[in-house]
Amino acid sequence: MTTPDDSLPDLGPAAMAVAALADRVTPEQLDDPTPCPDYAVRNVLGHLSGLSLAFRDAALKNVGPTTDTDPGASLPDIGEDWRSVLAARLTELPAAWRSPGAWDGMTQAGGVTFPAADAGVVALNELVVHGWDLARATGQPYAPEPADLEIVHTMLSAAAESGEETGGMFGPPVPVDENASLLDQVIGLSGRDPAWTP
Repeated sequence: MTTPDDSLPDLGPAAMAVAALADRVTPEQLDDPTPCPDYAVRNVLGHLSGLSLAFRDAALKNVGPTTDTDPGASLPDIGEDWRSVLAARLTELPAAWRSPGAWDGMTQAGGVTFPAADAGVVALNELVVHGWDLARATGQPYAPEPADLEIVHTMLSAAAESGEETGGMFGPPVPVDENASLLDQVIGLSGRDPAWTP
């Protein structure tokens, strides 16, 4: 699938990868630790569900309760129907960013108002990095699209160079070997240790 403008990122592959990871999470894994301090697997799943809803509405310029909440304001969690809810939201998210005008103008997500083009890249970053969190916490293989990694690496590198706080669950960059894979570089820039294990 492509976006109306083929030069724009398509969130579909990253969303599908996260959906596949989530589908394989077992009930016994929900309380397991993750690379995100204070977040168990269930909290990462809850965060993914919430951000998918928020960034879907950001793409549609449907600014309101879903887009004006600080993601760090409370510990995200899941309900009994989390699988179907998350699957639906991960389908709706990329579809919204393929809609005409999604990448134009200003929008809001996480209580922050910023250019929609930036919001789309942030959404991709969230999917890629939290996909790694989920994969690593549940012992699953993970191989994001190289094009997605390039986009996320560029965004996180710029934030690190400018000294920006990437916020949320992203801490100060963790140094990685200069010959590390692009995925490991992205994970290091996001404030995680690529060697983390449960």
